[in-house]
Amino acid sequence: MSILIFIAILLVLVVSHEFGHFIVAKKSGIRVDEFSFGFPPKLFGKKVGETTYNFNLLPFGGYVKIFGQGSDDFPGQNGEEVTEDNKSRSFSNKPRYIQAGVLIAGVVMNFLVAWLLLSVGYMSGLPSSVAMAPEGTVVQNQYLTVTSVVKGSPAEIAGLETRDKLLVLKTETDRTETPSAESVKYFIKKHGNESITVEYMRDSLSKSLVVTPINNQEGVPTIGIAMDIIGTLKLPIHKAVWEGLKLTTDLTIGTAVGFYKLIAGAVTGTGSMNDVTGPIGIVGVVGDAAKFGFIYLLSFTALISVNLAVINLLPFPALDGGRLLFLLIEKIKGSRIKPEIANVVNMVGFGILMLLMVFITYHDIVKLI
Repeated sequence: MSILIFIAILLVLVVSHEFGHFIVAKKSGIRVDEFSFGFPPKLFGKKVGETTYNFNLLPFGGYVKIFGQGSDDFPGQNGEEVTEDNKSRSFSNKPRYIQAGVLIAGVVMNFLVAWLLLSVGYMSGLPSSVAMAPEGTVVQNQYLTVTSVVKGSPAEIAGLETRDKLLVLKTETDRTETPSAESVKYFIKKHGNESITVEYMRDSLSKSLVVTPINNQEGVPTIGIAMDIIGTLKLPIHKAVWEGLKLTTDLTIGTAVGFYKLIAGAVTGTGSMNDVTGPIGIVGVVGDAAKFGFIYLLSFTALISVNLAVINLLPFPALDGGRLLFLLIEKIKGSRIKPEIANVVNMVGFGILMLLMVFITYHDIVKLI
């Protein structure tokens, strides 16, 4: 089921991205030859006007073929008759600001999809940190919630998981109820290396376990969790739309900074593959999000959409950012990059991306093993 959900999410987000290119190209007077859902082999298609709409067998996204964008389909190539009409409607013959608009439209569409999903989430009730809630709003159903568990820590060994809601901590002689993060830290520090019974709620079921703290590098007893008071924030439509925009912007900035640090770490040799998750890892996260309900899944889908937007803006060949970089180079040099050169560079870039994807997928499998 997780795989099917992931495929559905990927199809929606990639097709949305391609629709951004499609609609801006159409509105700019550029001829669009094909819009495909999924990847070949072709199942069936229908030509409407000048555009053929195809439904393909492999449901891993989609693509749009814009006349004059590829190096082998501009007027005069592939037997295409050179006429004033197809010259004027070719992507390559449009002003560079229009070309840039078509290229960036996919990224904008991913941003808009994330904004829409988060806005719907706020309207329905989005899990939110009480500390980060907008001023004047009320967060309902508040619980001290585990937000992360350190691998190999006493908490992980005992069985605590992310999103568990902490209710009671107790020993044979002491007890704390409806705890705060500060009271939990104090309780653990107070009882040092004693065994502590933790009562918590998972999936609306009350459970308990016993955990024994260990001393961290500073000599302070810890069980290896991060916590925050999380509840449900439900907003009226106008506030939901505004807060959805703010959160989408924050996620975009945070994701961009994260990619910068990841790339910088790779260049300097200080990065770690533990910070990278590929398709297999994402399938697992999608499954976890789905277990916690539709709104969690909406939020995670919005996060993936933001990631797609940021990735596509990277100035790397075969990505939208790489094509934008080509436009900038053409603007500076005052002439077009030869189509043959652009084609080779994009093919090499695509090959590198595929190799990187294979490597990340292998790393995902190793982590599972």
